[in-house]
Parts: sequence; structure tokens; C-alpha cells
Amino acid sequence: QVQLVESGGGLVQAGGSLRLSCAGSEHTPVSYTTGWFRQAPGKEREFVAGIVGTGIVKSVADSVRGRFTISIDNAEKLVHLEMISLKPEDTGVYYCAAGLISDYYNERDYSYWGRGTQVTVSS
Repeated sequence: QVQLVESGGGLVQAGGSLRLSCAGSEHTPVSYTTGWFRQAPGKEREFVAGIVGTGIVKSVADSVRGRFTISIDNAEKLVHLEMISLKPEDTGVYYCAAGLISDYYNERDYSYWGRGTQVTVSS
């Protein structure tokens, strides 16, 4: 059973940066597809970024392209979400998810989820 834990969230001013990390027991990132999703208050959860296996195949949502980067640290078995130029609309709970899937966009395809980490961007 894969258990995922997110870290790195916090309160930051607009324009600031944060790096989220996803760690998991029994989770070797290169063996899974890992995704980051977020949920803002009153809104549905949405795809933010996804990465497949070794990291050659990856993508981010249009709303964060150019500002967010997803990457794998194979040595530490972590998946990072580097976020720069943060905006108030980036506020939400960020979730890490993993699954033995090839398409990272659909949250229903993921088997394992973390509990989330709060990101708050003040204006």
C-alpha cells in the first residue's frame, strides 16, 4: 500500500515561491505516474501537473505553465512541484497522487492520494 505525504506548503505573498514535495512509503516515483492536483475553496479539484515514470513525459496545466515545474528526485524518491511567481488564485490545498497509469490528467485514474498541503498566496 502506497502512502503519500505532501510537504512544503505555507503562506506566501504574491510573486513569491514555494516548493512542494511528495514522499511515499513503497512509492518509487519512476515506477508510477505522479500527479499534483489542487482544490481552491468552493471549487472542484483540478489538475496542476503530472509526470510519468522517469520524468521524460510530464506536463503542467495551462494556468500554471511557465510558473510551475514538476520533477523527480530519484535519489530521495521525491516528486517536487516548484512554484514561482505565485498568484492569489493559486491558493488551495495541493494534493499528490500516484498510480500505475499512463494518463496523468484524470484524478479518477489515480489509486493513491496524500492528505494535501495548504498553499495560501496573499495579495
